[in-house]
Amino acid sequence: MTTASTTHLVLIPSYNPGPKVFETVTAAREQWSPVWVVVDGSTDGSAVALAVMAQDDPGLRVLVLPRNRGKGAAVAHGAGRARLAGFTHVLTMDSDGQHPADRIPEFMRTSIAEPGALILGEPVFDASAPALRVRGRKISNWFANLETLWVGIHDSLYGFRVYPIEPLLDVMHRQPWMRRFDFDVEAAVRLCWRGLIPRNLSAPVRYFRPEQGGVSHFNYWRDNTLLSWMHLRLFAGFILRIPLLLWRRLSG
Repeated sequence: MTTASTTHLVLIPSYNPGPKVFETVTAAREQWSPVWVVVDGSTDGSAVALAVMAQDDPGLRVLVLPRNRGKGAAVAHGAGRARLAGFTHVLTMDSDGQHPADRIPEFMRTSIAEPGALILGEPVFDASAPALRVRGRKISNWFANLETLWVGIHDSLYGFRVYPIEPLLDVMHRQPWMRRFDFDVEAAVRLCWRGLIPRNLSAPVRYFRPEQGGVSHFNYWRDNTLLSWMHLRLFAGFILRIPLLLWRRLSG
């Protein structure tokens, strides 16, 4: 049974996702209403096909950006429009079928019960997960926890999570980063700096091979360089915030 909400919506940034996007949107709509898709300058025809889906589904809305601006920029655009419509929270999930739509209700219930928290997905990997990426994310997770004095970010890269819109947009408007692959990690760290408490919920993740319809835009050198530059910025910010973070830890 689909749950409808006037405060929480599912937000799906999408860039040249392949056919999995239609399965993703259908699965999300079976669990929640509304679902918004932000088509981030896709050139694969998915914007038109999604718009056709939305014509027959009042719980689905499609926003189209004219050029590719990156995942973080797409989330910021969708979250900004959601705030104007009166929503307070967005659950973000990828369009490529990797994230579990059947976990949407539990994540939303947790957020509704604790609206000031940051609800983070903690991925449960199966045999389809590339070993290099599973090992590599441990480095980013270690740095994210160092930069927040181990406040409790179990996984900094998993994009299946619920954000309170107001602090997310405030953080993004204050600096020019967080617009591409660096979005998920930097959003988690900066929101924890703002005082949001992370709540971690397990959620399976599945990687699809190309013959299964899987599409990946991950570039090992480009995206890891971007993450390295991001952690240099965050570490510098962490040094400046150590007194505040320690005070929060000791007073909490």
